[in-house]
Amino acid sequence: IIAIITSGGSSIRFGSNKLLEKIDNLTVIETTISKFIDLVDEIIIPAKNDIKEHILKSSLYCNKIKFVASGETRQKSVYNGLLECDNCDIVLIHDGARPFIDIETIKKTIELTKEKQAVVVGIKAIDTIKQIKDGKIIKTLDRAEIFRAQTPQAFKYDLIKKIHEKYQDNPNFTDDSSMVEKENIDVFYIEGSIKNKKITTKDDLS
Repeated sequence: IIAIITSGGSSIRFGSNKLLEKIDNLTVIETTISKFIDLVDEIIIPAKNDIKEHILKSSLYCNKIKFVASGETRQKSVYNGLLECDNCDIVLIHDGARPFIDIETIKKTIELTKEKQAVVVGIKAIDTIKQIKDGKIIKTLDRAEIFRAQTPQAFKYDLIKKIHEKYQDNPNFTDDSSMVEKENIDVFYIEGSIKNKKITTKDDLS
């Protein structure tokens, strides 16, 4: 079981590298790593030099952690990580900027992926969802059928590697599960938590 933790983003909206901001005694990226370190056999981090150097100096650093070059896009970074997986059955793909993931949710994700090919953590929509176009509301969608995807997203390794290889030059996918859906392969979901937010602005740290 391998976790790929993405950390190559630009943090433009945050104003500085959000992964190096502190949450209590650990940085964001350290907090994220700490949630996975005891649950997986290896953590692969597509990272730029500043993040790599930071983690190498961290008390969390151990031989479970491996680095690969980050790509121009998140999709390419994940693919770089997949290429470094060795003897892998299940791979979890998680945003480095989601440090509030619950450990129990990670465990449930791993267990369900042992039975299924693809699993996504997320939460059901609670707001009324409107579809818009050209400044107008087209229709109101049934929120009972709307699911806000988060990470981790977990897959059988052979499946997600093959699909990434097929779509590696297609920039139109916003997450890994959407590529699997494109192949008409069932993707199952696990109810996560609203706390598992992706840090985008400084307000998200509180």
